[in-house]
Amino acid sequence: MAKPVFILHDQARLTLQGARLIMAAAARKAASISVPMDIAVVDEGGHLLVFNRMDGAKLSSIDIAICKAWTAACARRATHEYAEIAGPGKPAYGIHVSNRGRFMIVGGGLPISINGNVIGGIGCSSGTVHHDREVAMAGVQALLARRHRSGNGARRRPAARPRTAPRKR
Repeated sequence: MAKPVFILHDQARLTLQGARLIMAAAARKAASISVPMDIAVVDEGGHLLVFNRMDGAKLSSIDIAICKAWTAACARRATHEYAEIAGPGKPAYGIHVSNRGRFMIVGGGLPISINGNVIGGIGCSSGTVHHDREVAMAGVQALLARRHRSGNGARRRPAARPRTAPRKR
């Protein structure tokens, strides 16, 4: 029988710097396709790390972008996948009203995964579903590309120094 694990060590986490990298790439993509967006990046628990409302983005899309990011991170799947299974008569019908209406079933929310572990989510809103997904994917791809370019992109903790006896004065 395997020994129980109570605390996970050295699990990948999305940092503020990583969230800013994702945000910058997503905003560049939105600008390149001339669609001002509301963009949100959250950590693995769905807590907001960064948010950007581009000039001209829809005010009504602020909450939608944040909720798309939350759904992607917490449900651990892309929001557009729910659109296919959450319609009337489908197995997940009604899920969009769960979590006080925060659960999004419209495309534009993507989980951010490293080695199969979800470390966050990105949500984009203001364009068509296609535009929102395209901008979100640009953000995720930027983080993955940086990770591969720099080895793994993860900061390693320094090894503990051996303790020595205090010096006598």
